[in-house]
Amino acid sequence: MVLEDALAVMARHWPSALAIIVIVHFTRNYFHHSLNKYPGPFLARITNWWRFWDVLQRRPEVTHIALHKKHGDVVRLGPNYLSFADPKAVKDIYGLNKGYIKSDFYPVQQSVSNGHRLPSLFSTTDNTFHANLRRSINSAFSMSTLVQYEPLVDSTTSIFLSQTDKLFASPGITCDFARWLQFYAFDVIGNMTYSERHGFLERNEDIEGIISYLGKLFSYVAPIGQIPFLDLLLLKNPLYLLAAQHGLIDATFPVARFARARLEERMASSPGKPSTGPPDLLSKFIAAQETHPNTVTQKEVLTLAVSMAFAGSETTAISLSSVFYYLLRHPATLSRLLAELDDAEQRGVFADATPGVVSWAEAQKLPYMDAVIKEAFRIHPAAGLPLERIVPPSGAMIAGNFIPGGTIVGCSAWVLHGNQSIFGSDSAHFRPERWLPRDGSSEEVERIKEMNAAMFHFGSGSRTCIGRNISLLEIYKVVPSLLREFEVEFPEGRRGEWTLWNSWFVRQLGFEVRFRRREKGGL
Repeated sequence: MVLEDALAVMARHWPSALAIIVIVHFTRNYFHHSLNKYPGPFLARITNWWRFWDVLQRRPEVTHIALHKKHGDVVRLGPNYLSFADPKAVKDIYGLNKGYIKSDFYPVQQSVSNGHRLPSLFSTTDNTFHANLRRSINSAFSMSTLVQYEPLVDSTTSIFLSQTDKLFASPGITCDFARWLQFYAFDVIGNMTYSERHGFLERNEDIEGIISYLGKLFSYVAPIGQIPFLDLLLLKNPLYLLAAQHGLIDATFPVARFARARLEERMASSPGKPSTGPPDLLSKFIAAQETHPNTVTQKEVLTLAVSMAFAGSETTAISLSSVFYYLLRHPATLSRLLAELDDAEQRGVFADATPGVVSWAEAQKLPYMDAVIKEAFRIHPAAGLPLERIVPPSGAMIAGNFIPGGTIVGCSAWVLHGNQSIFGSDSAHFRPERWLPRDGSSEEVERIKEMNAAMFHFGSGSRTCIGRNISLLEIYKVVPSLLREFEVEFPEGRRGEWTLWNSWFVRQLGFEVRFRRREKGGL
């Protein structure tokens, strides 16, 4: 009887009860961890759906810049989420041995093979797993080691130049440059990892839809990562993965499928041994498996091979697109860089060991090009969201603020790179000259040192992108190589505007150019 009476009361008053529950929920969110003292949009303070919607609009970096400009160095982006703009926060959050771990945003990005997740150096939240794995393979990514792989980059760059001439320059056809650069970046990382290109450049097409799939995946990851539980209902649904494990469906990501095939070929041709062919990253991973069998299992070898595609294509292509786009938008800057290349040509800097391809050592002799590339990194960093971390249980001081344990915190490169106190009052503008010393004074040396320290495009601390040297090797070689061979310009009648699409990485759409063969020396 009592139960029936209670049910009857609930039936009559459920709207009021539901309203009370909702109000209590949002009120608890608002005052969570006493974060209500930090400014931010009202909806962001009470629900993560605010940032889900903001990211879904594909320009959250614009929102973050505007919010920090309005509210200052600390902005609340969620009930349990703070964004920091003070460069001092970078050392506090991402410094070594600080005890922070990555948030649940990162496992959303894990690849799947045969229904099994593949936690990578980038996507794992386990600091011990990360430290052990990185220690096992770190030497394979040092710049001194990567330069040994330079012939693999050279061969792909040579094909890139010849195909640019054949497909675009000679017939005078407009090129979707951002896509073409992604084809290049994908084939370079394929060659460096497996000694085998995917074939994007030769065929001028998206092989097996890999790039299209990655674009869709990142477009999924960015908003879903704001409410990670949604991933367990969708792409990482346990029932879906279980069906894949038993072969009922194929949930393997295309990149993982390609990497697994290359690994199986390598193991079949040389079981238990690294490849006897040219050195590549896969041979290093297999060697690490022999040396550290408890840390680097075959699953980790596969994961490393897969993650190379993620790290080595999207971010490098975005950075390359930014370099060329801002050069074309600033003709005086382009003219100065071409003059530097022509001068180097006349002085015999370029040996052309691989015809038309600039070596890494030669690229280091081009200071203005270095300034252009750094400025492109600054004005358009690849990652378009804060790099989330969770404050240790005991809480921590971040840029002078005590933040309770369990709070998600992060910094965005798009926000940090606009800091006027570090990069100057014109920080919103592309100006490579800021990276060049105006004189040899100690003040100038310190100014440039401070700017370098504030750069966040590869992250910071122990979780700094392990593939940064791969990206640098590609960029510093292909930029001068392409500009030596071709004049690049926007199609006639177009101002060169592009569309930015922030799906975790800020991709460029509609970046079209034309190429013409360029006589050496600009003549």
